[in-house]
Amino acid sequence: MTNKRVHRCPWANGNDALMANYHDEEWGVPQRDPRMLWEMLMLEGFQAGLSWRTVLHKREAFRKAFAGFDPAKVARFGPAQVTQLLADPGIIRSRAKIEATIAAAKIYGDMQEQGEDFADFCWSFTGGKVLRGDGRTLPVRTPLAEEISKELKRRGFKFVGPVIVYAWMQAVGIVDDHSAACFRRSEV
Repeated sequence: MTNKRVHRCPWANGNDALMANYHDEEWGVPQRDPRMLWEMLMLEGFQAGLSWRTVLHKREAFRKAFAGFDPAKVARFGPAQVTQLLADPGIIRSRAKIEATIAAAKIYGDMQEQGEDFADFCWSFTGGKVLRGDGRTLPVRTPLAEEISKELKRRGFKFVGPVIVYAWMQAVGIVDDHSAACFRRSEV
C-alpha cells in the first residue's frame, strides 16, 4: 500500500516508497520467528547513531553479507569475514557492530543449545502479548525496554541499549505504537 492518500504514522510519510512499504507491511506486526527477531535486533544495533532509513535501504546487502542472518553461519565468521565485511560498501562498516553481530550469533546458538528459544525469550517479557501504545505519544524508551536491555546485556549482547531495544520492540510488534490516525493501528 504505497498510495499517498493512506494515513500512516508520521515517520513513514514522504516520498520514500521503501519506508512506506516497510511501515505498511512489517513495522509493528507481531513477529514470532526467532531468526527474524534476531535479525531485526541486529539491524537495530547497526542503526545506532544513524537513521532506520539508512539501514532499511541497506537491508538486502546486510542479508547477503551476513549469510541471510542465519545465526549458525554468522557464529562461524572469523577474522577473514570481518575483514571482508569491513570492505563491503553495501553495509554499515563498523568493526564494533560487525563483531557484536558475530558474538550475538554465538549467544543465540548457546541459547538454542540450552533449550531456550529466542522467540520465547523475546516474548517472555510481555507474557506473549502485544503491548499497545496510546497512539498519541511515541516514547523512545520505556521501563520494559530498560529491563530487556539489561537482560540482553547480561547475556553478552552489544548495541542493545534501551532506545535500540524499544525501537526493536516496535519493529517486531512486541509494542504496537502506530499513531491513532494510522490505518495500520486497527489492522495490527
